[in-house]
Amino acid sequence: MSDAANLLRLEDLQVHYPGRGKILDHILGRPQATVRAVDGVDLTIKRGEILAVVGESGSGKSTMGRVITKLAQPTGGRMLFDGEDMTSLTGSSALRPYRHRVQMIFQDAYQALNPRHTVFDIVAEPLRSLRLATNHEQLTLGVKKSLVAAGLTPPEQFCSRFPHELSGGQRQRVVIAGALAAEPELIVADEPVSMLDVSIRAQILQVLTDLRDQRNMALLFITHDLPVAWLIADRIVVMYLGRVIETGSADDITFNPRHPYTVALSNATPKVRPDADRRELPALEGEVPSAARIPKGCRFHPRCPLAFDRCRKEEPPLFDAGHQHQAACWLADKF
Repeated sequence: MSDAANLLRLEDLQVHYPGRGKILDHILGRPQATVRAVDGVDLTIKRGEILAVVGESGSGKSTMGRVITKLAQPTGGRMLFDGEDMTSLTGSSALRPYRHRVQMIFQDAYQALNPRHTVFDIVAEPLRSLRLATNHEQLTLGVKKSLVAAGLTPPEQFCSRFPHELSGGQRQRVVIAGALAAEPELIVADEPVSMLDVSIRAQILQVLTDLRDQRNMALLFITHDLPVAWLIADRIVVMYLGRVIETGSADDITFNPRHPYTVALSNATPKVRPDADRRELPALEGEVPSAARIPKGCRFHPRCPLAFDRCRKEEPPLFDAGHQHQAACWLADKF
C-alpha cells in the first residue's frame, strides 16, 4: 500500500517512562526500571478507515492515542501524518494546523466537559482556539452544524444547557460535536462508549459510522471490547504490553484469531446461549504483567496455556497468516 493511501503511519513508535525505583536501588546506584508503555509499534490508518485498537487496561492503546493527538511525546520511532514527519512537532502555534486535522474523543465525557461552560461555549472552543471562525455568525453556524452532526437536534435546545443538565449519551454527543467542530481528517476515540448504556452505546456507534461515511473521516477506535470493535471497525489491531500482537480484518480477528491472547479475549466475552452454564465464564488467568518488568521472550507466555520453551527465550515477530492477517505467535499457523 502506497503512502498516498495512508493518512497516518507509525514506525517503531516507543513511549518509555522512568520507573520509581526502591530506596535500596537509589542507595546502591542501581539503574531504575523503565516502563515501556508503547514498545515498537508499527501501524497505518488509511483515509476514511475505521481502525479499532483492542486490549486490556495497561496494553498501551490509550498512550498511543495520546501520542497521535500530540498530548504526549514519543521517546523513539516516527509518526508520519499525510506523509509529513510530525514526531518532534511541539508548540501551540506549530501544532495549530495539526490539531485542525486530528482531534480526540475522551472516555469520560463528564470530566472532559467544563461544568461552568454551556454547550455552545464547549463546542465553540476548538473554533476559537484554532481560529477557524472570524466572526460570531461563523462561530454560531459552526457550533450548530457540529451539534446536528453529533445527533443533538434541534441545536437551539442544547446551546444554552450546562453538562449537568444532559444525560450521559447527550454529554458524549457534545464531546463528539466538539471534536467535529474543527472538521478533522482523523479522530482518535478513546473508549467513547464504555460508560454508556447499551442502547445509547448503539446510537453513538451509529453516529461515528455515519460521520465516516459522510465525511470520509478516519477513526482510530480504542476499546477493550472485541465485539464492539468488530461491529464498527474495518480492521482490528490487538495490543498486549505495548506491542501489536495481531492485526487483520475485523472478521478475521473476531472469527479466526491466530494468537492465544486474541482467542482468550474472544472466549472471555459473554455469549447468550441456551445451553451455556451461566455460572462458569472463561477468563484470562492472572494479571497483566508490569510494563516495567516485561518478561523475556514472548510477552504473553506467562498467561498462555500453549507456551513452550521457545516462548520463554524469543519474542516472535508478526507472522503472515494470509489476507493481510498477521499474528505474533510461534504457533500462528497451527490455529
